[in-house]
Amino acid sequence: MRTTATGSTAQPAAKTAPGAAARGRFRLPGLDGLRGRLIITVVVVALISAVTATALAYRESRDAVLKRAQSAAVDDFHNRVGQLATELDVPPDLRSLTRFATEVSSGLHGSLVLARYREYTASSDASADRTRITPELRAAVRAHARVSQQRVEYGGKPWLVLGAPVGLDSPASHARSGAPSGVEVFAVVSLAEEERDTAELVRSVQRGLVPVVLLAALLALLAARTVLRPVRRLARATRRLATGELSIRVEEKGRDELAELAHTFNETAGALEHTVGELREQEALARRFVADVSHELRTPLAAMTMVSSVLEEDADHLTPDTAHAARTVSAETAKLARLVDDLIEISRFDARAVALTVHEVDLAEAVRATLAARGWADRVEADLPPGIRARLDRRRLDVIVANLVGNALRHGAPPVAVTVRAADDRLTVSVADHGPGLAPEAARHVFDRFYKADSARSRSEGSGLGMAIALENARLHGGTIELAPPEPGVGAVFTLRIPLRTESAS
Repeated sequence: MRTTATGSTAQPAAKTAPGAAARGRFRLPGLDGLRGRLIITVVVVALISAVTATALAYRESRDAVLKRAQSAAVDDFHNRVGQLATELDVPPDLRSLTRFATEVSSGLHGSLVLARYREYTASSDASADRTRITPELRAAVRAHARVSQQRVEYGGKPWLVLGAPVGLDSPASHARSGAPSGVEVFAVVSLAEEERDTAELVRSVQRGLVPVVLLAALLALLAARTVLRPVRRLARATRRLATGELSIRVEEKGRDELAELAHTFNETAGALEHTVGELREQEALARRFVADVSHELRTPLAAMTMVSSVLEEDADHLTPDTAHAARTVSAETAKLARLVDDLIEISRFDARAVALTVHEVDLAEAVRATLAARGWADRVEADLPPGIRARLDRRRLDVIVANLVGNALRHGAPPVAVTVRAADDRLTVSVADHGPGLAPEAARHVFDRFYKADSARSRSEGSGLGMAIALENARLHGGTIELAPPEPGVGAVFTLRIPLRTESAS
């Protein structure tokens, strides 16, 4: 799957989120993400399979070796006892029992042999421990006319214990006595050699685990690269799509799930490009309509304003009803003129047709002039330290301060305070009132265009664009306007934050 792009439009690069940057910084290369999980899964499966195969091989080989050893030991014991039984005097004494046990042992490769007859017990090795012959095996020998066997663990080593009655397989003995001889013979055969052979086989298999796991890891790495390469390409295409490159597409190759994912991505990108294109066209038409209507209204509004001003000046000479109508027309015409001016201003921001005219400005003087020009000097408590100077657009600063202070005077409660501070190359202008503040819902939308929080504001004389225009002017200076969290006894607190040194921009 190959990423292709056609007709792309340059867009500003998206900023990396702090969380993404932190994940990138602390990422363990090669072990995180789908590749690491795939490799670990394949290696674990290979390891479990190898360990399981080793365990099964050990069990099967151990059983096979021990069974073969047991069968050989049983045959040797059976044949040796059958050969020597004809030479045993019945009833035997202790000396003949000892000789019999020794002769049987000599044919069983050094195994311990023990013979019993009533109260006599003889052994091929007098110093050997006889506890390996269990009561269960003794009972089986007495009950069955065949060789009985039992595997035991003694001293941490495996042993095979055999037992049989003497005389049962000897026709000559039966001819003399007519009954079993009563002699019981037992042999203790070591299985340590067979156990060592089995352990060596297991060690050989275990030594092969490392190459198997390494081979599994290599195959998993190759498979991961094959699977994840198209996923990475799709991720890169998604990031480019997120930055606004809506024409990005990925190549659809094959018929597997990844190809289906690529097809879905292309369909989504195409639908998004189409939808965004339509929205941009509609937005451009709406902005053009607002701008055109605003400009078209400006000329007749100027005439209406002039006529309404004349009527308002002569209102004292008119009848009461006519005077009231004249004053109403004058007030509403003024409000309509302000609305048109705000619409023209906001449309210029939308069209990016605004520019800063930067000058060295004394902040205390500028804020004081804004308050005096609107007759607010006696209604506002101003904390304006002298000597704070900044490079900014004085007209746009006037618009910002006028909107913030006017908003506080109209919708808050006195006293309204304006505070100017400068620190760390940042200028802050705070406007606070002592009204009821803003409800959480109103606070979320206070900078939205045409938003009026009727529930929080008893009077709404503005256009609903003042705060939006103030925020756009702050952003034009590289700053912002923040609404402080509500505090008891304090109304709404808006703070303008802009750099002390603002460069000219257009």
